[in-house]
Amino acid sequence: MRHPSYSNWPDEYHDPSWFTHDRWGLFIHFGLFSLAARHEWLMTTEQITPEVYQQYFDHFNPDKLAISTWLDEAVQAGMKYVVLTTKHHEGFALWDSDLTDYKVTNTPFKQDIVRIYVDEARKRGLKVGFYHSLIDWHHPDFTLDGLHPLRNQKEARELMDKRDMTVYRTYLKGQITELLTRYGKIDYMWYDFSYPHRDWGWSKGKGEKDWDGYGIETLTRQLQPHILINDRLDIKRGIRTPEQYQPEQPIIENGKPVLWEACQTLNESWGYDRYNSNWKSVDQILKMLIDTVSKGGNLLLNIGPNARGLIDQPSQARLDGVKEWMRYHERSIIGCGPSQFSDPLDCRLTQKDDRLYVHVFSWPFRHIHMKGIKEHVRYAQFLHDGSEVFFETFDPNQVITSTETTIGPDDIVLDLPVVQPKVTVPVIEIFLK
Repeated sequence: MRHPSYSNWPDEYHDPSWFTHDRWGLFIHFGLFSLAARHEWLMTTEQITPEVYQQYFDHFNPDKLAISTWLDEAVQAGMKYVVLTTKHHEGFALWDSDLTDYKVTNTPFKQDIVRIYVDEARKRGLKVGFYHSLIDWHHPDFTLDGLHPLRNQKEARELMDKRDMTVYRTYLKGQITELLTRYGKIDYMWYDFSYPHRDWGWSKGKGEKDWDGYGIETLTRQLQPHILINDRLDIKRGIRTPEQYQPEQPIIENGKPVLWEACQTLNESWGYDRYNSNWKSVDQILKMLIDTVSKGGNLLLNIGPNARGLIDQPSQARLDGVKEWMRYHERSIIGCGPSQFSDPLDCRLTQKDDRLYVHVFSWPFRHIHMKGIKEHVRYAQFLHDGSEVFFETFDPNQVITSTETTIGPDDIVLDLPVVQPKVTVPVIEIFLK
């Protein structure tokens, strides 16, 4: 299928246009780590053995599980796709896998969470994504390295040679096959993650050769030919996924844009973490979303529900703020991308066809100067209330120059009220000729 050309997206791949249209998704990290409530990596950071970690499996019972509420939040925030952790690095399967006993249907909860998630997402018209870890600290054949929880266990180190990644690769591909054959159409496969650059001396990090990244890609596309895949198989292609940072400028390689998605947490943990209070503000979250779209990317914003299956209050407060803004400003995000025009000072531009959106990050005194746009502008208004915004043009035979600024004959100046509208990030919608 023909689609817009991206540097990291081969032409033979399925058309990613739904992804670049939708721009905005919800990431959900949920698993046994939700009970521990101190970051999803605690198994390795605290070097917990599988035997000790078993207590979280034995007590996993999210009796207030509210997947329908999670997804309602996504819809109300204008999100168009969702990605759920099917298995994180801890190795726990959130579906009824035939290949392991370490699965949700063997816990006190007993129900297939992946099935509930897929059904609820489809009811709401959301695109369905699966996160799936390539790492598995529970599996007996996953070889030890410097990230493994048993890395400093003398007995485990002595038994390293008895572990067989060939056996684990078969298991990994078997679970992927289950996920991609049991739940109907899956839109996005989010694999995590390769680390071949890591070297601890006695062991090296794992990458394509350990997982058979090319084989996993082939299997994924054979089972779901339309599917989108991220870039973490160590095969140097797929949707790029910068994590917990924002690119400074649009990503261009070999003269072509790169397909990319920033993934961000609400605090500093992906899983539920009662100790982490480094919360991003609503203002920061919205500016990350706007900035991402203005640079041609998507934003995948994460929540980590607690062990009873509920969204905690600090997360909810941020989602509420995002929902309120998106209620009035969704059309400046969904279906939009970078603009052909330059960003004014302290602003970000997004554009869709004949609509240009000026997102004002820092409210100025009275004016926003926009360069090279005069011949294109028909009308301007605030997006939140539809009220007209006046703009000035200047005699093409004159160039206004002072020590502070130069206003050219092709420029316009937007005239703004002194007081900022009561909106987190005001947006001016410009209708283009």
